[in-house]
Amino acid sequence: MSELITADLVDLDLSADTKEAAARSLAERMVEAGRVTDLDGFLADVAAREEQMPTGLDGGIGIPHCRSAHVTEPTLAFGRSAARIDFGAADGPADLIFLIAAPAGADSDHLTILSSLARQLMNADFTDALRSADQPEQVAALIRGEEPATAEPATAEPAAAKPVPGEPAASDSAASSAASRTASEPVAPFRIVAVTSCPTGIAHTYMAAESLENAAREAGVELVVETQGSAGFDKLPAATIAAADAVVFAHDVEVREKARFAGKPTVDVGVKAGINRPAELIAEARGKAARGEIATPADGAAEGSAPMDAGGAAGDGFGTRLRKWLMTGVSYMVPFVAAGGLLIALAFAIGGYEIASAKSVADHFVWTETSSWAALLFQIGGAAFTFLVPVLAGYIAYGMADRPGLVPGFVGGYIATTIKAGFLGGLVAGLIAGAVVMAIQRFKVPASLRGIMPVVVIPLVSSAIVGVLMFVVIGKPIASAQEAMTDWLNGLSGANAIGLGVLLGLMMCFDLGGPVNKVAYAFATGGIAVSDPSTGSLKIMAAVMAAGMVPPLAMALATTVRGRLFTKAERENGKAAWVLGASFISEGAIPFAAADPLRVIPSSMVGGAVTGALSMAFDCTLRAPHGGIFVVPLIGQPFLYLLAIVAGTVVSTGLVVFLKGLRKTAEPGATGQAGGGAAAGGTTEDEAKVAVAV
Repeated sequence: MSELITADLVDLDLSADTKEAAARSLAERMVEAGRVTDLDGFLADVAAREEQMPTGLDGGIGIPHCRSAHVTEPTLAFGRSAARIDFGAADGPADLIFLIAAPAGADSDHLTILSSLARQLMNADFTDALRSADQPEQVAALIRGEEPATAEPATAEPAAAKPVPGEPAASDSAASSAASRTASEPVAPFRIVAVTSCPTGIAHTYMAAESLENAAREAGVELVVETQGSAGFDKLPAATIAAADAVVFAHDVEVREKARFAGKPTVDVGVKAGINRPAELIAEARGKAARGEIATPADGAAEGSAPMDAGGAAGDGFGTRLRKWLMTGVSYMVPFVAAGGLLIALAFAIGGYEIASAKSVADHFVWTETSSWAALLFQIGGAAFTFLVPVLAGYIAYGMADRPGLVPGFVGGYIATTIKAGFLGGLVAGLIAGAVVMAIQRFKVPASLRGIMPVVVIPLVSSAIVGVLMFVVIGKPIASAQEAMTDWLNGLSGANAIGLGVLLGLMMCFDLGGPVNKVAYAFATGGIAVSDPSTGSLKIMAAVMAAGMVPPLAMALATTVRGRLFTKAERENGKAAWVLGASFISEGAIPFAAADPLRVIPSSMVGGAVTGALSMAFDCTLRAPHGGIFVVPLIGQPFLYLLAIVAGTVVSTGLVVFLKGLRKTAEPGATGQAGGGAAAGGTTEDEAKVAVAV
């Protein structure tokens, strides 16, 4: 492995006066060293990265950086500017400029070195040594870690060890505080877990981690950071997350598997905030924990979860990994379904079903005609629908093989659409694309070819293989299976339809937005994600949405009619659950299920099954894949549809109140009197008065 930086890549008298000129001057040294093959192409990649977010840092540091196909090996060039150059930092221009270049397919060893450098930039001794050095060789040695930034006194205390995933950060202040405590005054340390990530995953990710760790030591807080960068993604142990009192996200890209951190006080900011004001973030996290501000699922979380880690965790079985891959594809597909489906449903509501045969609005559009607006909405929605299967396949492959899986996945998904293999074809195409890329990545290639592997070789070979398989081997059988399933759905009637409604209702209410819920929802949206869905598919979509609304609505009703059976926090959650349930956000029932799963989940499932069965029996149909009561005008048999929801909600409410009432009766002292009830987790005096009134 070549040196990351050498003396010829150091300029101690950088004369540039703009960040563009500085990048060009340092990049020219990389070209002369044979580490950059195309100067202008590389600088274009640097500029594109700079547009995403300024790379200036407090303390007079600029770190322009990028990953580029024009870089042959990870390289660092350093420039020191007496005039100082503006890189967008809040405290002014920079005199220390680091140009970091990484190949598109950089190996983890080199990227680990770059991450170590990023952490060093948070060390004042290191930056002071760079400012005082007078020889390029000395600077290169400092950056490579071959020369200490300062001479350590013989009596110096050993430095605090760096935390590793699963182990809390050491803290001098925490240790001194512990030493001063008496045995009768034990105080548990405040624990924080953090995630840092940036678009490139080279510098800001690790600098934010180092900055947060330093601030935590000063505050006497135990902090462990998960860096989701290019050098790798090592998940924090579940036990470490469970023991944390709060969470800090400092990121500019989606946090992977964000659901792991649900239910804890959370501070969510950009990665530069983690670098520039870590002490504020830690104080904010402690404040939220003290106030009990617990993170709740965001609206739409059920259909917009973060992408899964490629391949899943090391200990996951094949079934678990397969589920994660499929859910990754579904999570990216569903927003297209929601946008396209709602637009098409609105078009039908405005212009009737004949609007599907309207001329292209690109050729004929009259601003004053309702039919033109209906046609416009229909054709925009149809455009969104054309992406469904390619997006599904592309992101299944992404879940398996990360970014290299996107191209063959999208290609396979598009072919599935072309040969009318539909939703099933997209599933198979995504799995094949991911498997092909994973197989190609197992081959060891020379270092000189690593840069072109993700840009040329993997997309070319994997797309060709997936294309051949989908066009001439397995595509047609899958298309036939898709057609057979559609015919079966159209033929459902009577007991068969009601039985399917029961099953879908049970699935929607089993885990409230979890994998089982997602399977039922994906089954329904896959059926309507075509330009001309069958009647059976529309009935299934109606049953799924109706059943998914029941759990939060039932919990809201239960807290209203029998508030004494719930805690004060649950009664407050019940108010929000009205809106969440009406909007088809099943996660509104999660706080209740988490507190009392053995009573809430079975009650929800029974009510969901009743609603699903009634919706199918009433022949209700729905073209919109989301929206809850707000899309009732677009529902076939709307009054019967609402009746099905009300019936399921009442059944769930009655069952959960009955089961919770049994628990209260069984508790010693739970007699409804103010004293005994409060002591046994019952009611206060004021609450008892309300209960009597009810």
